[in-house]
Amino acid sequence: MTTSNAARPTSTANAPPFTLKRVGVFLGAEISGLDLSRPLEPGTVEAIRLAHAEHGVLVFPDQKISSADLMRFGRYFGELSVHPFSTSTANNPELIVYDNKEGNPPGATDVWHSDETFREAPPFGTALCSKIIPDIGGDTAFVSMNAIYERLSPKWQSFLSGLEAVHDFKPFKALFSGTPEGREKLRRLEDMYPAATHPVVSVHPVTGKKVLFVNPEFTLYIKGMDEDESRSILDLLFRKTLMHEYHYRHRWKPDMVVFWDNRSVQHSALHDYYPQRRMMERVTIKGTRPVSDGPVAPQSDLRRYLMPPLASFSATRQKRQHDL
Repeated sequence: MTTSNAARPTSTANAPPFTLKRVGVFLGAEISGLDLSRPLEPGTVEAIRLAHAEHGVLVFPDQKISSADLMRFGRYFGELSVHPFSTSTANNPELIVYDNKEGNPPGATDVWHSDETFREAPPFGTALCSKIIPDIGGDTAFVSMNAIYERLSPKWQSFLSGLEAVHDFKPFKALFSGTPEGREKLRRLEDMYPAATHPVVSVHPVTGKKVLFVNPEFTLYIKGMDEDESRSILDLLFRKTLMHEYHYRHRWKPDMVVFWDNRSVQHSALHDYYPQRRMMERVTIKGTRPVSDGPVAPQSDLRRYLMPPLASFSATRQKRQHDL
């Protein structure tokens, strides 16, 4: 990994150059020399795609763009997704508008997470554009999950290889009322978005680097393990994201676009600005299923039973009331 912080011009054939300057040790780069209100040449898009994979977080300052411009920028990199629990606009469900102020506090986005890992195929990336920024506060913190993985001991890296974790949209379940109508709506969405299983360690499809792919927002447990062992392992991994050395903390200004890689980066949006107003627009690009760093660990390596589970004896066990 290069350690130079010097700005360097980046150009591709038949495309205007842009300047890239690193802003963090393990992640983060600022790109200048581009106007995202104008269409981009394919060569420029490809250069951005590669920089996005390499640096994890790209910052585009001084971008006075419309919602349509932001959506066009996102579509350069794939199909836009519709978040099932977002504050989307009626005419453009792919466009999320966060307009948080007194009387409309922000949601639970101040927990470390990668966007929508409850999906079978989590997003490739997210682009967020600042419209109204509070005088103080409202930063977004990012953390490199590749840097965290690479600094685990070889023993831990070997142990985590092949483990799988179950992800769920648990934080959004509080949005549904306890009424019969609310419970029925939640059941329908649980059918639409069943819990997804992803590798604990995934391989980035562009860089080939290994990444820890668990987060405290959506990850429930490690599949096949005893609950106490699973919780101990996840708690240890979650604590790694708290280490400042792996962070880039972004201080917003109006008319900035930040484009981050959900495959290798987690983020946390700080809520210290409330009740000041903070208005942002966001698009999210569809991704693919995470790829494991190795073969799935066999069940026999994950759990040892004092007594086999009842589910193993469905044909011979006693019937219970719910079976009748």
